[in-house]
Amino acid sequence: MLYSLRNRLIAIFVLLFVLSFGTLSVLLFNQSRSIIRSYIESSALEKMDEYGSYIGMLRTQIYDLASIVFNSDITHDWDTVVSDPNATSAEKYVAHYRLSQFLTQTTNSYSSVTSVTVYRREGMWVSSGNQIVFDRSFLKDDWYSRFIHNEEYWVPSHQDTAELRNHNSHPVVSMLMPIGSFHPAQTRSIMKVNVSADDFLEPLNRIHLGESGTIYLLDQHGRPMLSQEEYRPNESMLKQVEAIRAGGQKQGVVYLKHDNRKTDILVYKKLPQTNWMLVGFVSEQDLYAQLFKLRHTILLIASLLLILSLLLASWLSHGIAKPLSRLVQAMRHVQRGDFEQALSRLPPDNRIRNEVGFATSTFRTMVVQLRNHIKNEFELKMLRQQAEYKALLMQINPHFLFNTLELMSSLTMQKRTEDTLQVIESLGRMMRFSLKISDDLVQLEEELKYARYYMTILQIRFGDRLRIDMKEEGRLEGIEIVKFILQPLIENAVKYGFGYRPNVSVNIRVRQERGRVRLTVADNGPGIAPELRRKLLEQSASAQPHSILSSRSSRIGLGNVLARCRLYYGSLFEVRIDSAEGEGTSIELILPVQEEQQHVSRLDRG
Repeated sequence: MLYSLRNRLIAIFVLLFVLSFGTLSVLLFNQSRSIIRSYIESSALEKMDEYGSYIGMLRTQIYDLASIVFNSDITHDWDTVVSDPNATSAEKYVAHYRLSQFLTQTTNSYSSVTSVTVYRREGMWVSSGNQIVFDRSFLKDDWYSRFIHNEEYWVPSHQDTAELRNHNSHPVVSMLMPIGSFHPAQTRSIMKVNVSADDFLEPLNRIHLGESGTIYLLDQHGRPMLSQEEYRPNESMLKQVEAIRAGGQKQGVVYLKHDNRKTDILVYKKLPQTNWMLVGFVSEQDLYAQLFKLRHTILLIASLLLILSLLLASWLSHGIAKPLSRLVQAMRHVQRGDFEQALSRLPPDNRIRNEVGFATSTFRTMVVQLRNHIKNEFELKMLRQQAEYKALLMQINPHFLFNTLELMSSLTMQKRTEDTLQVIESLGRMMRFSLKISDDLVQLEEELKYARYYMTILQIRFGDRLRIDMKEEGRLEGIEIVKFILQPLIENAVKYGFGYRPNVSVNIRVRQERGRVRLTVADNGPGIAPELRRKLLEQSASAQPHSILSSRSSRIGLGNVLARCRLYYGSLFEVRIDSAEGEGTSIELILPVQEEQQHVSRLDRG
């Protein structure tokens, strides 16, 4: 067969082709492997050096900022005031506010720092951005326990509570420092400096090891510092990392051979001062993937497939992924209750061409119906609540009217003209005030005048048998309250007092303190039984007007007052009833200070 020239030429060409291709492949593979190894030992380590310098810069900024806060007189004064048991709440609040302002100014001077927070063991913390929070939940956090018990000053990537309150859900890396003591277990204040984890991660992601190799930043305990959940080295790699950490080499490359004849390459560099370490893993197969692609001449096919994939991806993105993305955004707005933004995210109905478009149109219809339903329900609830309030207000019938008319008749028969005129005048002013049913609120001064007119009638009626007194404390001008809430309490106190004693004493106290108006009516009557007191407080808490309107209880005036206050003020209203049988009753209504021309927001009422 070889005697044939054709066969010989074929054999020679085949041999030359095989030898040349084989030799070229071996030389190219070995040379490329040598270049890649050189690249790992030079370029990768050089980039690690640059990243280490960058980490050092960040660390310097963090320590500079921490040093400024630690040595500041404002921080020292804050720690002194907060630690002083004799300091008032106002003094502590001023100290918290000054510290927050100082932290804000200091943070703004360092672009790499996102926030600074100072925590107290008592369960509160102060952060930049005027955040003063009393919350003990951080005492259970892992970073706090590790700092106190293990003296770990750096916290790996995590979500910080102070950042979440500023609507920043991005993870942060934190440095901890005690304030007032150099020992974490002895300090009462801890400073936490937050730096965005992206500031560490983004430059790290620019250091490439092959196609899929990744470099990880490990702390002094060998744990990943950043949000790199794919860090799952096998047992042999972990042992090698521990050996490197314990050894004296600062950087290098290690080749790990496995039983399946595969080799992994480990690149490491120890960062000075922090005891952190950069570790990169990449398989040798991954590094030489491009060589195999060249050897099998599939680069062109891969390029064509890549172009085709891009075209298909663009087509799918335009037809399916983009509408779905807008639908998801609209759903997120609906979840937050923002229906207008949700509708604006959806494409118009005339673009419905497939199942995704039909789903979008259906969702649009659902959002519109849901918005209208919520609006109707809210309006109905507001109308129902207003109607219940008006019904309760109409129920305040002047029970004293008939007694007052009988009193006027008696005074006329006794020819006590001046007392009769005074009763008529007081009753007339009370009736004129009572006819203003359309107004929910009145000036506190007007309510007190109404009560004084009623007290005048009572004093004339009962004479020396009744001792009634009213005291006013604090600034009461310009404050508005719900009307008809003081007179029913006085009426109940006098009514039940004379049913128990021949002589009755009623003390009325009106005062303003710390943004609250306190109305107190105390008597020396028979007191309130514990069961009745419990029912009154339950009715006040539940604010069910229909139970008051249908009630035939003799204490309807007190229940009416509590129900109306709860309807109008919601959770801002408080009531305290102190009573003992045979020793009298003290009822205190606590209302929020409401200036004229303002209103209590229904969102704030609870």
